[in-house]
Amino acid sequence: MNTLTIHKSNLANGLWFAEDKMYVRLEDGREIAVPVEWFPALRDASPRQRENWRFIGGGEGIHWEDLDEDILVEGLL
Repeated sequence: MNTLTIHKSNLANGLWFAEDKMYVRLEDGREIAVPVEWFPALRDASPRQRENWRFIGGGEGIHWEDLDEDILVEGLL
């Protein structure tokens, strides 16, 4: 019997915004879309502030310096 092993990753390697959603791409190819409304600091931020982000912990989280906001990728799953 053949078995298929699927390796899932909770590490992010891509991020973008479209309309009222934030999209996060994981290393394993999955993409997550969450409402920006869930994060008041992001909801109220300017486009420039939203785009000033960086991954932290090797992709475990996302940090916005201008907003002093951190989001853990695992919390989006």
